[in-house]
Amino acid sequence: MLRDVIITCAITGAGDTADKHPELPITPVQIATSALEAADAGAAIVHLHVRNPETGVGVRDVDLYEETVRLIKAENSEVIINLTAGMGGDLMIGREDPMAFEEGTDLVSGLERLAHVEAIRPDICSLDCGSLNFGEGGSVYISTPDMLRDMAKRVRELGVKPELEVFDTGNLWFANTLVDEGLIDDPAWIQLCTGIPYGMPNDVGLLAALVKLMPENGQFTTFGISSMQIPWVPQSVLLGGHVRVGLEDNLYLDRGVFASNADLVNRAREIIERMGARVQSVDQTRETLGL
Repeated sequence: MLRDVIITCAITGAGDTADKHPELPITPVQIATSALEAADAGAAIVHLHVRNPETGVGVRDVDLYEETVRLIKAENSEVIINLTAGMGGDLMIGREDPMAFEEGTDLVSGLERLAHVEAIRPDICSLDCGSLNFGEGGSVYISTPDMLRDMAKRVRELGVKPELEVFDTGNLWFANTLVDEGLIDDPAWIQLCTGIPYGMPNDVGLLAALVKLMPENGQFTTFGISSMQIPWVPQSVLLGGHVRVGLEDNLYLDRGVFASNADLVNRAREIIERMGARVQSVDQTRETLGL
């Protein structure tokens, strides 16, 4: 069991959740405020997406990222900023004509997905380590080996640590390949993402098997979505991993009770401490991850 645990809070995500939670953070002020509250509750890392303030839809707008990070840093200059670099990989395949890409397609190169990372140079950014049938219909997430190698090389040049997102077993294979090729500095920081159709299911046996395939010297964190978010906290700690919670992955604290990000961090912290473990401070997390 891991004794010193990093908590990441994923503040808002980019999913279709804006009308499913009455206080989902949408504007830069709301996202920054929620991130600061999560940090005060014990999250060493805040993982950020931004949304169109008018529609609530996830976007890649560099100005919105810059404003959000500026607002956070104005109040808390220590919290570790983790920006998604996954936006720009969405391909909506037509059912009748697969080459007629449908509304919702937003597909750009790997390097173009880093525009906000280039501008801000956060501590961490995500790299989604493979393509995936992302839910029902014609939605496919595209992240090819060539794109990922380009992105890994560039974020290293920028001094940004990649968080290697693993949605399926082959994604971990590729994450290990990046490590073997010398494109990822020690310690590799890997996130095992479970419960997203049609990636890895929420299965403890599968999680344990993946942990055995971690790169040498690697650090890992995990999350489950929806009702499995909180139960996944002790599973990850018992297997030697860190934890992620937040409104990106789950909207509820208890059945029928909407959560805030701070609520979810507090719940995770309570579980970790009741297990006899400790929550890492920001300084400890920087040391653990080599930031």
